[in-house]
Amino acid sequence: MTEERRALHDLAYRFAEEAGVPAVDRWRAQQRVDRSFWTAAGTHGLLCCGVPESDGGGGGSVLDDFVVLDAFVRAGVTPAPMQVHNVVVPHYIVRHGTAEQRRRWLPEMAAGRMIGALAMTEPDTGSDVQAIRTRAVRSGDHYVLTGAKTFITNGATADLVLVAATTDPAARGRGISLFAVETKDCAGFQVGRVLHKMGQHESDTAELVLDEVRVPVGHRLGAEGEGFAMLMGQLPQERLIVAVTATAAIEHAVDLATRYVNERYAFGKPLIAQQHVRFEIAECATHARVARAFLDDCIHRLEAGTLDDVTVSMAKWWFSELEGRVVDRCLQLFGGYGYMDEYPISRMYTAARAQRIYGGTNEIMKEIVGRSLVTSDTAGAVR
Repeated sequence: MTEERRALHDLAYRFAEEAGVPAVDRWRAQQRVDRSFWTAAGTHGLLCCGVPESDGGGGGSVLDDFVVLDAFVRAGVTPAPMQVHNVVVPHYIVRHGTAEQRRRWLPEMAAGRMIGALAMTEPDTGSDVQAIRTRAVRSGDHYVLTGAKTFITNGATADLVLVAATTDPAARGRGISLFAVETKDCAGFQVGRVLHKMGQHESDTAELVLDEVRVPVGHRLGAEGEGFAMLMGQLPQERLIVAVTATAAIEHAVDLATRYVNERYAFGKPLIAQQHVRFEIAECATHARVARAFLDDCIHRLEAGTLDDVTVSMAKWWFSELEGRVVDRCLQLFGGYGYMDEYPISRMYTAARAQRIYGGTNEIMKEIVGRSLVTSDTAGAVR
C-alpha cells in the first residue's frame, strides 16, 4: 500500500459508496450494473488500472486493480463484474494481443464503453477446461464458432467476450484457442437466461449461445492451439482475486460486527459486555490478521514472479473457506437482523458461498496441492 495506492483506495471507496451503494437495490432487481456506472468508473480512472498507459489504461500493475476491488468490497458493492472486466479480460489482451488488438479494445474497456467477459465454462464442463466442446472451424479469413457457455459473469451485458473454443477436439488442451467476440450486431450470438443466483444478484451471470458465429482470424488471441496455455498461465493471478476479495470481506465483516456489538444493548449492557461475544470477535479478528499476512506473502510472490500454482491453490481454497466461516460467525452476532437482506452482513453471507466454486472449485485446489505432496515412491498408486 503505497501513498498512491491509498489515494486510489480512497477514491474507489468514495466512488463505490456514492455511485454504487445507492443503486445496489436497483441493480439487484435488474440483475446487472447500470451502464452509466461503468462509464463513470472509467472517467474516474478505476477501470483497467493495470493496463499500460500506451494501451489506454492506468499504467499501474494488477495490484492497483486489487486495490479497487478491495475498496468496492468494503463499500458494499459486489466486485465480481469489476474483477472480470479489470483483472481477467484485459490482461489476456495485454499479454497475448497484437498491437492492433490492444488499440482496438483496451482503451474502450478502460473508458467503460466496452465491458468484458470470459467464456470458458460450459453446461457439461466446469473445472475440466480441456473438455470444452465449443467448436471453432476455420472458414477462409474467419472462424465459425458453435457451442454454449454458462455461468458467464457479465455475459448479458458484455461487448467483448473472450471465448475458449476447440479447433482440434482430438488434441484436447492443445486444440483450444481463444477468440474475441464483439457482441454488438453479432449474428448468431445470443444471450440465453440471465441466471438467478443465491447471492451477488447485482452481478449478471448468463448463459451464452454461439450459433455459427463468424469471428475474423484477426480476433484470435495468439496462435491456434495456444488458448489452454494462456488460460493456465493466467490462473494464478485470477485465483488470487479470491484471496484479495475474501480478505477484504473478512476484515469488513469483523468491522461491522465489532461496531454492532458495541452499539447493540441486551439485558441493559452492550453485547460486547458478554464474554462469549468478546471471544467470538477475538477469534474472528485473529483470523483476519492471519489472512492479511498470508495475502501479503502471496502478493509479494506475485510481484516477484514466483507465485506458483500450488501456493495460489492453497490460497484460493483457504481464503474462501475462511471467508464463509468468519462471515457466518459475524452474522450470528447480529441475531435476527443478520438474516435480514437489508443488512450488509446478510448479503455478504450469500456472496461468500460462490467463492468456493468459481475460479476452480476448492476440491480441485486441494487436488493440486495434494498432488504436489506425492513422492516418487507413491506416484503410481495416486495415478
